[in-house]
Amino acid sequence: QVQLVESGGGLVQAGGSLRLSCAASGRTLSSSAVGWFRQAPGKEREFVGQIRRSGSIIYYTDSVKGRCTISRDNAKNTVYLQMNSLKPDDTAVYRCAATGDGYTFAYWGQGTQVTVSS
Repeated sequence: QVQLVESGGGLVQAGGSLRLSCAASGRTLSSSAVGWFRQAPGKEREFVGQIRRSGSIIYYTDSVKGRCTISRDNAKNTVYLQMNSLKPDDTAVYRCAATGDGYTFAYWGQGTQVTVSS
């Protein structure tokens, strides 16, 4: 059974930084593309960014470009989302997702809350 567990969320002041982790069990994450998504109260889920299987191409949504970095640690079977210069608008539950053998996100974590105070 594949499980993804996010951690690293919390309360931070605007301008601060957080590093979220997505740790996997039951599957080697290097064989998956891994995406980060977020959902704020009353809003639809929003794509944040994605790292491809090879790790060579990473996509970010425009609202976080220049402030976020996705990286992998294959030895730890973990993908990270480093977020800098956080804004109150970044407040949301952040979830990671991994593809299976295809191209859809087949596995999802439960999420970690990020709250940015002004």
